[in-house]
Amino acid sequence: ELAGKPLPQDFKPAEAITIKSFFRPESKSEEALSQLVKPSDFLMNVVGPFFVGRFVLLPLPLLAIPGVGPTLYTNAIINLIAAELFTNMHSFLTIVTNHAGEDLYTFEDAVKPRSPSFYVRQIVGSANYAYGSDPVDFVHGFLNYQVEHHVWPDLSMRQYQKAAPELKAICDKYGVPYVKESVFERLRKTLDIMVGKSSMRTFPVQYEPAKDKAKTVAWTSDNGSIDGDDKV
Repeated sequence: ELAGKPLPQDFKPAEAITIKSFFRPESKSEEALSQLVKPSDFLMNVVGPFFVGRFVLLPLPLLAIPGVGPTLYTNAIINLIAAELFTNMHSFLTIVTNHAGEDLYTFEDAVKPRSPSFYVRQIVGSANYAYGSDPVDFVHGFLNYQVEHHVWPDLSMRQYQKAAPELKAICDKYGVPYVKESVFERLRKTLDIMVGKSSMRTFPVQYEPAKDKAKTVAWTSDNGSIDGDDKV
């Protein structure tokens, strides 16, 4: 429910949302989405305030500088837009691509945190990039340890360097897929998923122990860590 109101009848939470389906709905499920979140409300309450605050109000004091104010203001807007674009491209390249690909799995149900099935899912549902040296890890923002981050979400970044070889050795010993590839190879596989050339694998959840299953998982922490008070 949303704000105490039931969700639209044809709304499908698992269905992908695109710019086209959001602003120009065609199917019943897409129309249901526009009922749930109106495009006009999205533009006015989400995009609008961000756009005005970041690209209009933030550089506005530069106009007060005599003579060069308008030039500085214009250059500031250009730089802010360029920085936003490059930041988003870098974020996409380093975050999205190690969560997507034909060699990674999706899951149709939930399991309990810290259960054996939970840890297996974290490993086979994400991928790493090259890692091990400080310069390489810094350039990746330590997001090249995505597998370790999923397994130990509250582990410090420096500890990832120590944990990664040990986790990989355990996976190799027990035949658990541990994916480690270059960021550009992950980008290729992600783009293949996006254009429909390939699909992610569906994990055979029927083989997981019944004791690991959970109907719902409510996270009590807001920083991604797994604490002892998680409710299942």
